[in-house]
Amino acid sequence: MNAPSATPTPPDGALRLADWGLIRASGADARSFLHGQLTQDMQHLPRGQARLAGYCSAKGRLLASFVVWPVADDELLLACSADLLPAVLKRLSMFVLRAKCKLVDVSGDLALWGLAGPAARTATQGLAPWGVGSTGARQVVRLPDAAGDAEAGGAPVPRALLVQPVAEPAPVAPALGAAAWAALEARSGVVRIVAATAEQFVPQMVNLELVGGVNFQKGCYPGQEVVARSQYRGTLKRRAYLLSAGVPLSPGQEVFHSADPTQPAGLVALAGSLGAGRHDALVELKIAATTEGSLHLGAGDGPLLSLGTLPYPLPAETAA
Repeated sequence: MNAPSATPTPPDGALRLADWGLIRASGADARSFLHGQLTQDMQHLPRGQARLAGYCSAKGRLLASFVVWPVADDELLLACSADLLPAVLKRLSMFVLRAKCKLVDVSGDLALWGLAGPAARTATQGLAPWGVGSTGARQVVRLPDAAGDAEAGGAPVPRALLVQPVAEPAPVAPALGAAAWAALEARSGVVRIVAATAEQFVPQMVNLELVGGVNFQKGCYPGQEVVARSQYRGTLKRRAYLLSAGVPLSPGQEVFHSADPTQPAGLVALAGSLGAGRHDALVELKIAATTEGSLHLGAGDGPLLSLGTLPYPLPAETAA
């Protein structure tokens, strides 16, 4: 007789985030410059707080997404996907012109670590989501929790970003696997645009405004008219959903619906794994494809996908 399988342990530990990078924006006009480029209000972002922000093309498509926080009145750090950083830094720098703002890639000077589970909870004691704490040269950003995995008890999983000089020793915590961190990113419902998904999504298609990444009261920025039109004219037909599969998924993979197996119904935005057979993804989908029929990865007859539950509600008119 076989012994019953043990319940999977919830993720806990630290991971050096090789797929993230950091930009430093400094100077008297750093805030005003970023305010005119990003979907978020940079002028009124206080010390001790981080914000999610998108950087859009003129067509309103996301070129990148950032976690942004000030380290001084005239200095901010922007964390984004490393595979997009050089192109995004070059593009942003083209528009600085006469503004007193210097943009520099500081990924070689500052190490980014992802913390999850008890390690994140310990590091962020007293911080609300998007709160920033500092100890010497170290800074920690509390990220929104990831939805809990039913096989590991279902409790939400705390997450955090730790930023410190590269010469500093690694955090004292268990080693966290890259696939597990990626799964928690997906399960948080907070998108991170990567090279495979750049220019694929209007912010609302990946729920960016639902997680606080779009400020509709601020002034203009590239793509602002498209983003506003999507918000107020009721034309949105796509959203991001949490899906799971028995096989690994990757950003940029297409998802198909049984009702129309020849045309893609969505695109994987983020994906990771908490263990064998426990593969999760944040997927941009046609809203109509979530109400009936079946979803498949890569082709109409590809691996079956199942809908999960995001850690925040979708608007009633778009909820599956």
